[in-house]
Amino acid sequence: MRKKQYIHPKALQDLEFDQVLALIAQNAKSEKAKQIVLNIAPDINYQLIYENLNRTDEYLKSLESENPLPYHYIEPFDEALKKLSVENTFIEPKALLNIAQAVEIIQQLHKFFKKLDNYFPSLLAQIETLKFHPEIAKLIKQKIDAYGDVKDTASEELAGIRKRINKLHHEILDLFAKEKRKYSKLGYLSDIKESMIEERNVLAVQAAFRKKVKGSLLGTSKTGSIVFIEPEATAHLQKELFALKYDEKQEIVRILKQLTDDLRPFEHILYTYNQYLINLDVIAAKAKFAKQINAIKPHFTNDKQLKLVKAYHPLLKITNEKLGLPVISQNIELNKQRRIIIISGPNAGGKSISLKTVGLLQLMAQAGILIPVDEQSQLTIFKNVLTDIGDNQSIENQLSTYSYRLKNMRNFLRKINPDTLFLIDEFGTGSDPDLGGALAEAFLEEFYKKEAFGIITTHYNNLKLIADKYPEIINAHMEFDIRNLQ
Repeated sequence: MRKKQYIHPKALQDLEFDQVLALIAQNAKSEKAKQIVLNIAPDINYQLIYENLNRTDEYLKSLESENPLPYHYIEPFDEALKKLSVENTFIEPKALLNIAQAVEIIQQLHKFFKKLDNYFPSLLAQIETLKFHPEIAKLIKQKIDAYGDVKDTASEELAGIRKRINKLHHEILDLFAKEKRKYSKLGYLSDIKESMIEERNVLAVQAAFRKKVKGSLLGTSKTGSIVFIEPEATAHLQKELFALKYDEKQEIVRILKQLTDDLRPFEHILYTYNQYLINLDVIAAKAKFAKQINAIKPHFTNDKQLKLVKAYHPLLKITNEKLGLPVISQNIELNKQRRIIIISGPNAGGKSISLKTVGLLQLMAQAGILIPVDEQSQLTIFKNVLTDIGDNQSIENQLSTYSYRLKNMRNFLRKINPDTLFLIDEFGTGSDPDLGGALAEAFLEEFYKKEAFGIITTHYNNLKLIADKYPEIINAHMEFDIRNLQ
């Protein structure tokens, strides 16, 4: 479930924010992290935005530097944590090893961030919110080996059982080998000589000689030409071996229950470790995406200023680079002296791309996602982003394009204020040109009076002329290169 949304879902959809999240999610390792990424939403809390950007930026720098994080992916252990809250249950050995490795990774990361605190201050601050208990890993590794199996030394009882199992196993093999040699010399065995059925060593006897071999018949081949017989000489030892293996399983369960009980006091600590590592997976996914699009941490200013220098639309950048096509950067600036930009130009001139680039990069930055811009860029926090992009005809409500857009503009008027960024593509279209132009002008004047910031694209001349009337509205024109079709 997406956290509280400050930006209307329509703006997220119009600006293809979810497509960016889908690309980031591809870099996440765990399903938990993927779901968190897919539910990322822009925020208006500067401190939260700042922390998220800094953590991602520091992780990105570790990918690009000689100081890679001592981190490898640890599978989330939610299911194991559930068992800690239920009495008389136990965590499986491999899950216990996973927990021990998680504890060790967190210890290593803490030491790493502390040693290089000048490079990783935000990641250090984040990890230091955890309580460190290295004894958890020691406790587990006393009982569980590096392969996720219970150690022989986990208890004296288990060590004794396994010693007897090992001895008995060799006795069975020796006796079986003797039986195999004996019946092989007599010519009773088939070419394959032996097999295993239900963990028992059996002789592969030619069906014609089955009564010549002492033992229990456990099976036959598909053709019936071979019968599988457990030699009488090993049968009683095999029963004894099964009994010991049962005892081994019982002792392992006892050890695991005890070990799980020993971990119960650390349930909350382990929960925080699990959440931390899932979050680190999210940060890593965002950093890898940032590296892919050559993104940086944007600078936020308290002044109402949005200045994008050499800005790229991330989705267009990825698509064009895959196709070997050039990617054109853009420079756009909004501030108190030039709050509203009216972009005009040919339909193929990229007006909509400019508008979408500004909107998407603003959403990404407020969501703590690094953006593909130059370091000279500056952003401010908008508490609301309103969009009217594309046709948006509503079949469900049977509204015409014009009716829909008129309703949308009325909605703008209710919500718009000095903390709003509005983005309108082909302002006033969908109706009679004269009426559309007049309505667009009327709405624009209201947006201006409410001191909002915005970018609109249009081909109406009366909107281009309005910039002469209002000092904080400026015109921009998009050129189209006929030779290169761009």
